Amino acid sequence: MSTRTLVHMLRHGEVHNPEGILYGRLPGYHLSERGRAQAETVAKTLVDNDVAVVVASPLLRAQETAAPIAAAHGVEIVTEDGLIESENRFEGTRFGVGDGALRRPANWPLMRDPFTPSWGEPYLRIAHRMLGAAHRARELAGGREAVCVSHQLPIWTLRRYLLGQRLWHDPRRRQCALASLTTLEFTGSELTALRYSEPAGSSDPTVTGA
Repeated sequence: MSTRTLVHMLRHGEVHNPEGILYGRLPGYHLSERGRAQAETVAKTLVDNDVAVVVASPLLRAQETAAPIAAAHGVEIVTEDGLIESENRFEGTRFGVGDGALRRPANWPLMRDPFTPSWGEPYLRIAHRMLGAAHRARELAGGREAVCVSHQLPIWTLRRYLLGQRLWHDPRRRQCALASLTTLEFTGSELTALRYSEPAGSSDPTVTGA
């Protein structure tokens, strides 16, 4: 009989980013006070779940989000590079949906191909590394549950890939709120269900720094 394993893809909580920078993989961006509260909320939501492993992106905000969940279940955080934020050529700048960045001629060469996309890591590469991370977590959990803390775009890209949807998309329509859970249910190694929940409430997908 095949084992049933749950892999919860958890987006990190709100980040302290008063400048509104697209921080990407830059070091030093930690959770805000609200973000820490969101992480605690998720930890309380999952306290009675059979969590065997907590895995996190190496970035500080993901590690901080994972900490209360790992503590609640008495496990160490496993750092997984496959869960890291996507590469982005606009990293370190103020660049957000609807902020006029698309009207700046200096940005046009980077925007030539929205389907790959030309400004960052290819969507297909994101999907493949995230799926690899999900299966490694599934194997570690072995019939129990794993929590994988990652980032908005990687989680949303993985979800679209698993559902057979095109990977390029309108970022304003992402369903991946701060501290939300995209839960993958596996029977053996086969994905048999996908669920989404927002234990810490909803958030605007277009806010830079969220």
